[in-house]
Amino acid sequence: MSIAILFQKNGQLNEAEEVYRRLRDVLPDHPEVLHYSGVLAQQQGRGAQAVELIERSLALEPDQADCYSNLGIIFKAQGKLEKAVGVYQRAIEISPEHVNAHCNLGVILKTQGKLDEAEAAYRTAIRLNPEHIESYHNLGVLLVARNRTREAVTCFCKVTTLSPKHPEARRLLALAHCALGEVDKAVEIFEGWLAEEPDNPVARHMLAACSREDVPARASDAYVEKIFDDFASSFDTKLAKLSYRAPSLVEAVLADAGAEAAKRLAVLDAGCGTGLCGPLIAPYARHMVGIDLSAQMLARAKERDVYDELVKGELTAYLRDATEAFDLIVSADTLVYFGALEEVLAAAAGALRAGGLLIFTLEEDAEDADAAESSAAIGYTIETHGRYAHTGAYVERSLRNAGLELMMVRAELRMESGSPVLGLVVRATKPAGVSHG
Repeated sequence: MSIAILFQKNGQLNEAEEVYRRLRDVLPDHPEVLHYSGVLAQQQGRGAQAVELIERSLALEPDQADCYSNLGIIFKAQGKLEKAVGVYQRAIEISPEHVNAHCNLGVILKTQGKLDEAEAAYRTAIRLNPEHIESYHNLGVLLVARNRTREAVTCFCKVTTLSPKHPEARRLLALAHCALGEVDKAVEIFEGWLAEEPDNPVARHMLAACSREDVPARASDAYVEKIFDDFASSFDTKLAKLSYRAPSLVEAVLADAGAEAAKRLAVLDAGCGTGLCGPLIAPYARHMVGIDLSAQMLARAKERDVYDELVKGELTAYLRDATEAFDLIVSADTLVYFGALEEVLAAAAGALRAGGLLIFTLEEDAEDADAAESSAAIGYTIETHGRYAHTGAYVERSLRNAGLELMMVRAELRMESGSPVLGLVVRATKPAGVSHG
């Protein structure tokens, strides 16, 4: 058992699996062997077997709080939230001081929208263990969602005190300071982080976003890959809670363009992420390719089983090599990581066949009186959250320079911190008879 657990902790999962298999051959009814075999099965993506093994362990020894807690993690991963709540509550009945069960119960309750109960669960975990980093972190995220940003700052400060190099807490603490108008404190956090890790792409990009100095023309590949690899497991759930509408807006614009859901088009989902656009666009596609920089996002897109091909790569380079390959290119919330749009839109125009469509969303940089001159000259700005916002005039100019005809509407893309995020939904057409050599 000790050897197997050591393998497991070191990420040597195949070696651990072999040891557990041999143990089960000799001790088929050993509760601990079954329990840890189940945990390993979940780590390897065998969720059904994981449930079976842990339930067998519980049948032999019904009062294992850790078993129930780990079973809750598996049910959450499977989207079985009510079952997850039930087993976490059972773990707490057996062991009222089981900190992880209280913390994990809070995660499920937050997902279910039961924010008061979730907050109570996190605070119970903190009362039981005043140094439980995950509970402070989760409580901070919850408080931000409830617009209690000052309290969230206290939580993230506690995390960074307990774990000074905790990357996500550092980022969230800085963003909380930005929300409070304390941008100088956010800049200080990212400068300190970058001093410790000069090559960290998250620290570098976010420092530029907060300070507005040395702003890149687009987010680096390393930044995008890191952010979305880390975000992949919770991406769909979090966006659902934010009333995320970009994929449905893209599909609505496609339908409005008169496209028939007849599976005739060669389609590219540019920045496909976990594949939220895929099922909506699939009825139009004879062949559909998804491209993304994040391997973890692509793994989840593959599970939807709607793409004919998934590609890990940088979008502009891919488009340049795909001359007149597509009838339709869709992109939901990908070009928000580009400031300058000229190169990527020119590449997209080249990848479209004559008469082809490019449909994408952007966050809007409103051209108010104070920023009118700057917006006219540049056309985009980077926001403190790290994404770019674009003016309508700049988008129109860039598309026309790429030889595309366009229609553009304004829409609410999602909610953020209780307020709607205003964006642009763009449909651009490559005129018939135009080709790129």
